[in-house]
Amino acid sequence: MPSELRTLVELSRTLGEPSRDLVILAEGNTSIRTDPDRMLVKASGSQLGTAVDEDFVEVDTRTMLDLVNDSSAGANDVERVFGEFARTGKRPSVEAMLHAICLSAGGASVVGHTHPVPVNIVLCSPHAQRLSSDVLFPEQVVILGRNPAFVPYLDPGLTLARAVQREMRRRIELDGVPPKVIYLGNHGIFALGQSAAEVLQITAMAVKVSRILSGALTLGGVHTLSEHDVARIDGRPDEIYRRQVLASTQEGGSDG
Repeated sequence: MPSELRTLVELSRTLGEPSRDLVILAEGNTSIRTDPDRMLVKASGSQLGTAVDEDFVEVDTRTMLDLVNDSSAGANDVERVFGEFARTGKRPSVEAMLHAICLSAGGASVVGHTHPVPVNIVLCSPHAQRLSSDVLFPEQVVILGRNPAFVPYLDPGLTLARAVQREMRRRIELDGVPPKVIYLGNHGIFALGQSAAEVLQITAMAVKVSRILSGALTLGGVHTLSEHDVARIDGRPDEIYRRQVLASTQEGGSDG
């Protein structure tokens, strides 16, 4: 656990750096798997940029998933479960349920949720869903995969977690793999990685895609890659290898 906690604190501080413009105040949250049924997740009200060990709560993911999967569960049940944490320590973010989904059905090991300004410019526009449908350049495929998910705005909590779970299952059924990024309308993104480095790369690429999409729209429209091009790029052996190498590095990389 100490190594996972250290990784999560470092990731949170990096995502919270003011120069990145990803979150302010207590926005955003992060999580990391500590064993198959346990995770560390940011406590409610804590700030990513100044995160310390005490700003994270260990949670049984099964407890979170039980709330999501129980069709009879409602706001009172969520308050009861989350209130138990508050009586003995810090209360986890209400989005802990969504993190549990990303770490289970989503197959992630580390998750970062942020509200990047360039991404939210698009997510608060009529073009929001294009972030999940329009593929603009090869690096987008390498880092974000072929199947980003989009969920229209819902209040954070049980309703949003259930909607994300439904969309994730749909994407897995269609594509055979879970999405690496989930775009939430009028809200922000969830980056699903196998490492903290991959979460940072996914987040950075989502920001770049949003900037390019916004710029292309101001120049008269968007020219996307064809489905054939996307499939070819996604399956190229050199791109598969580069994707694996990038995920094991600190952050980012270069062409070649």
